[in-house]
Amino acid sequence: MIWYATASLTPSVLLALGCLFGGTFPLLGVLSITVFVFFMDKLGRALPETTDTGRTLSLILAATHFPLLALGVWALGNNDALSLLDKVLIFTGLGLNFGQISNSNAHELIHASARIPRRLGTAIYISLLHGHHVSAHLRVHHVHAATDADPNSARAGEGFWAYALGVLRCEFTAGLRAENAHRARASGALSPLSHPYVGYVTGAFAALFLSFLIAGAKGVMMYLGIAIYAQLQLFLSDYVQHYGLRRSSDAAGKPEPVGPQHSWNAPNWYSSAMMLNAPKHSDHHMRPSRAFPALEITRDTMPVLPHSLPVMAVIALIPPLWHRVMDRRVARWQDPA
Repeated sequence: MIWYATASLTPSVLLALGCLFGGTFPLLGVLSITVFVFFMDKLGRALPETTDTGRTLSLILAATHFPLLALGVWALGNNDALSLLDKVLIFTGLGLNFGQISNSNAHELIHASARIPRRLGTAIYISLLHGHHVSAHLRVHHVHAATDADPNSARAGEGFWAYALGVLRCEFTAGLRAENAHRARASGALSPLSHPYVGYVTGAFAALFLSFLIAGAKGVMMYLGIAIYAQLQLFLSDYVQHYGLRRSSDAAGKPEPVGPQHSWNAPNWYSSAMMLNAPKHSDHHMRPSRAFPALEITRDTMPVLPHSLPVMAVIALIPPLWHRVMDRRVARWQDPA
């Protein structure tokens, strides 16, 4: 697990030092999650096999997420010893760290069978003002992935920015409808206060209030900016990993089961370690409860991206370039003959 721990924890350590001391640490924090990852991926190594479930690392990452978020709000809102450049770099690094690592870890935790890890994962999403993603992911995405019924599965030809607006418009309500339908099937009466969306909304307001206590109105603005930036990273991940791939339907309109051909994957070793194997996406959809170190990629049956997931996310920000890179690849997988 040493490479998973090194790749996922190093940015948090450097960014925490940056929040406290400035200097070279903010720059090192940003480089550790961008340029350094790019060049480490070029080494072409493979992650060693392990029987470790990775749960200890997930819990450590969860334990560091919350104090780092609070520290970031304080540093950006109240630490006058930091220069403007320091704060720009810290803001950028925190957005990337929470968007790529915390989101990946929260995703791992909400799929856990035990209650405490699931609640920790939910709390991470709530702290990024994206709590409803838990319901949308578990009750919509994993049911309807690679169909038009899933707002997080991009259609072929759809640019990222149009997709992101669609997710902003539809994900909250899609998760709410699915959660209401799930609760309606319960055998007994349920308290309205037990509705997950009550927790998502009240938790978000509590987090905003805490950011105000930490650094006043400026802290609230910085917190909102970090949360939006982190959500953008998650939108990019979902966009890249499902772009254009669709499940076929039978005569009755029922989609085929999710298979290895319905998600894009990236085998690049260091970025995969940093994101807890989130780029090994097909295997996750076929076996959602499988621990991240055990996820695999089979190139002949699973669509593979031409570059690492972080690089593809940058390309996705420029729709004409994205379509030039990806549309012909989508066509081959949608019509392999």
